[in-house]
Amino acid sequence: MADQPGCFVWYELLTTDMPSAAAFYAGVVGWAVKDASSPELAYTLLTAGDAPVVGLMDLPEEGVRMGATPRWLGYVAVDDMDARVAQIRRLGGAILVSPTDSNIGRIAVVSDPQGATFALVTGLTYSQSQQSGLDQPGRVGWHELLAEDRSKVFPFYGKLLGWQQASAGTDPASVYELFSVAGQTIGGMLTKLPSVSQACWLHYFNVDDVGAAARRVNDGGGRVLQEPIELPDGCWIVRCVDPQGALFALQGAWDQQGIARSPAAEVTWSAKWGDIASKGRMVVHKPKR
Repeated sequence: MADQPGCFVWYELLTTDMPSAAAFYAGVVGWAVKDASSPELAYTLLTAGDAPVVGLMDLPEEGVRMGATPRWLGYVAVDDMDARVAQIRRLGGAILVSPTDSNIGRIAVVSDPQGATFALVTGLTYSQSQQSGLDQPGRVGWHELLAEDRSKVFPFYGKLLGWQQASAGTDPASVYELFSVAGQTIGGMLTKLPSVSQACWLHYFNVDDVGAAARRVNDGGGRVLQEPIELPDGCWIVRCVDPQGALFALQGAWDQQGIARSPAAEVTWSAKWGDIASKGRMVVHKPKR
């Protein structure tokens, strides 16, 4: 499953303080920290056991000067990089970083027609890291697209990556569209609220106890944007921001001890890749996932 084209296979945090970010996520998710730097690039791996799961690198200085802020970037495996890049252009997407060789494989940073950023990769260096499945603690278990219009953007991903629409549950009026690849449901799409000015991807990290992990977020200098929310399948989710400002989410069981209730938090962010820029404010309300 992990090496199947169309699957998310790697994740990177571009941040302004790698040591602090590594310590924060190690404490929240339980990852171990491993240095994987080269003379050309400072790079940190966060691992579940011995298996690398995500990488951390410095946000490029040029991006910082342009107003970019820390963010998570998800990489999708493709079989033919040049063909997929050409297809993105035909389908109305944008190429933000042209195909290039990197420390994790051959990559390209792209966006869909509505501006949500993701990346493509072939020959992933850490291809074994995702083999253990989506449900284990320390893995990335869910991928969520906050789209300008989920119904209009889905064909882009279907044609490009082979994603298929999955059942959204028993409610025919559901605003949440599940998607699958190679027969496995790996994420969902919803039309974002008007207060979210830029379409974006949000990645969910698996934890044993959402309530305990949420407390660690606050204790570590991050912020929980709202109290944990229970899903119909009994899983709990919580959306957060790390100390440097990158958005992420947690999912798992909850021991019901809870965390302090607080009103919805307002998050500001600014990002720019090539000629694509997003600057705005996001108010997080209770999701309809």
